[in-house]
Amino acid sequence: MSEPFSVSAADLLRWAETLSGIARTGLGFTESLYEKERFEEILRVAADVRAAAIDEAESDALFEEWLASVGSGVSGYVTPKVAVAAVVGNDDGEILLTHRTDGFWLYPVGWADVGYSPSEVAVKEVYEETGMEVEPVSVIALVDGLRLGFARIPLYSIVFHCRLLGGELRGHPLETQDVGFFARDRLPQPLAGAHRWLDLAFAAIDGVSPPCDFEPPAPPGAPPDPQQPRASIDHNICGLSTLVPVAAVGGAPTMGPWGRSGPHRRRAIR
Repeated sequence: MSEPFSVSAADLLRWAETLSGIARTGLGFTESLYEKERFEEILRVAADVRAAAIDEAESDALFEEWLASVGSGVSGYVTPKVAVAAVVGNDDGEILLTHRTDGFWLYPVGWADVGYSPSEVAVKEVYEETGMEVEPVSVIALVDGLRLGFARIPLYSIVFHCRLLGGELRGHPLETQDVGFFARDRLPQPLAGAHRWLDLAFAAIDGVSPPCDFEPPAPPGAPPDPQQPRASIDHNICGLSTLVPVAAVGGAPTMGPWGRSGPHRRRAIR
């Protein structure tokens, strides 16, 4: 007999978003009235499941919001959002952190912008939030926010290790309370999701060149991993208020002196 397993809020949230994505994508492609009715029923179930997972969700309102977001054809194919983050160290081996408006400290992170490559977004984000000019070196994490429990919406987080080129420290007046470089034994608090990304970040800063961190595929039909902490949904880790710990260095930019484009304003993830 197989061992029973408990279902957490994070599991319910991921399953609800998965069903919602299937239903909305189906509604965007089908021309069959019968199929539309079935997909809408699936969407209602998904809304009920999400409402059971988190207190603030109202099933009926969520169903209407999801239904209104349905597109047609390719534009209606539901995919995860993408956040891009940057781990930056200085010559003293200190890490660049921002004191976010939600009160937590974290490396620069934000939504990916249309028209920019992921590495350009990383450079842009660092420059906008801290005034530092950087050069991407490698991708050190590529993770699923829902699966790791640090997001409330379908989201992939790409984390770059970036080399510091120059600049002048200055925080963004709307997105940060403070910015600075910090040694590992003098990190500011509270620090969002450090258990997920701290070792990986400092390994990169120390020149270890760690392999890219990602979660391996789960076996088909596998129950939730009992070793994965999923007791609650942490809203801070990814630096997005709709998310949880910016997991894996796992939990975001434009270019500082990126030549022809110049600094570009971008709405922060709230």
